[in-house]
Amino acid sequence: MAPFSYDPALEQAIDRVERYLTDSYPLSRRSVALLLLQRDSEISDRVRAAEGNRYPAVEQSVEMGRSVLGLRTDDIIAVRLRSQAAEIARSVTTHPSGTRVSISDALSRLTMSPITGLPILALALWFGLYQFVGFFGGGTLVKLLEGGLFGQHLNPWMTGLITRLIPWPWLSDLFVGDYGIWTLGVTYAVALIFPVVGTFFLAFSVLEDTGYFPRLAMLIDRLFKGIGLNGKAVIPIVLGFGCDTMATIVTRILETRRERIIATFLLSLAIPCSAQIGVMTALLTGHPAAFGLWVGIMAAIFLVIGYLTARLLPGESARFAMEIPPLRWPSFGNIVTKTFARMQWYFMEVLPLFILASVFIWMGRLTGLFGLTVRGLTPVARALGLPDATAETFLFGFFRRDYGAAGLYRMRETGTLSGNQLLVAVVTLTIFLPCVAQFLMVKKERGLKMAIGMAAFIFPFAIVIGGLLNLCLVALKLRL
Repeated sequence: MAPFSYDPALEQAIDRVERYLTDSYPLSRRSVALLLLQRDSEISDRVRAAEGNRYPAVEQSVEMGRSVLGLRTDDIIAVRLRSQAAEIARSVTTHPSGTRVSISDALSRLTMSPITGLPILALALWFGLYQFVGFFGGGTLVKLLEGGLFGQHLNPWMTGLITRLIPWPWLSDLFVGDYGIWTLGVTYAVALIFPVVGTFFLAFSVLEDTGYFPRLAMLIDRLFKGIGLNGKAVIPIVLGFGCDTMATIVTRILETRRERIIATFLLSLAIPCSAQIGVMTALLTGHPAAFGLWVGIMAAIFLVIGYLTARLLPGESARFAMEIPPLRWPSFGNIVTKTFARMQWYFMEVLPLFILASVFIWMGRLTGLFGLTVRGLTPVARALGLPDATAETFLFGFFRRDYGAAGLYRMRETGTLSGNQLLVAVVTLTIFLPCVAQFLMVKKERGLKMAIGMAAFIFPFAIVIGGLLNLCLVALKLRL
């Protein structure tokens, strides 16, 4: 077998760094140079201590090598090592004649092929999201909790208790009024959001534990390159379907500032979090055409805005290399642990915010500010072809988008919204401004100016898209 080597540009960079290494190391100087070019922090600290005053020259040679190689240094090394490992494996292994490909390997290949991978993805979305989360979580479980436990037992009991303990209506409304801490905040968080989020996290954990997500990254790598990203970006994007705030932190794994900006922007604009997905799916349950249009519209916005953003921001995407773990049956213990941890974390986050939102609304109603704001949003609702009461849900959306989605769910239960209006409201609220926690995280990761700029674009963009969608539905005389 021929001696192992990298491409000429990388070999020159390794030689250049080696020449500046004068101390002795546990590893060969070539290995140290390779690790320095990959910005290994432990090796960098060791070399800094060993070389002393000579380290700036070493660092300069490393930066020179990386500048020649561009942003592909880590990928070049990874791809070359993988190809060499595959070559060694081929040279020392034999396969008996008639050996069959295992079911796991065959299915793995099917998930990564565009011809079969996209239908598999569609099936996962239909059965895992629409049927399980929408019908079971948003239908059966919500009906049991909200209509049964809370509606028939807990809420009447709590209302009677509070009105007996607090005879002043203005104060008792804080707890059991139309927007009270218990009747709105706790009921929304526990009876509406919690069962939907729980079923979504369960479905998410099953797919995650099978090893499907790395294969999804390989499937959409080519598509992501058109929007300035690569397959590695599927990790924060997929995590965004759980929580956009945490996904914004995970964008740190992307190699370039350009990729991190694009991914953060798309997370804020077009990726609904778990609570939104669950409630929106439950909202559109019974309207499969509207559900399909919602998914299609959000996918189109993701791709079109991503493409335009990539054209506006200078720079190139990094190359993509990812190790694919074996496809396996999910472990019951792993699923339970992951689902419970995510549900606990989300519940501890969302309940205080819903309670805080109820307090703000109560204060706003006392001062008249709530009614004034709702009246200010009413023309927006009318422009979207929605009833005036929808203005309240948009106001809720300022606190959290899933809070506003829960308001839409209540309106659907009372028959206030038609299928067309549900679609317009769902699309508008999905695009709407991100939650406060995500906005603060964008500010931390990308800076205040970038966070304000993204929010300033997203809010009017959501209204424009909702208005155009309403006009299209009216013009085409579609009834969903």
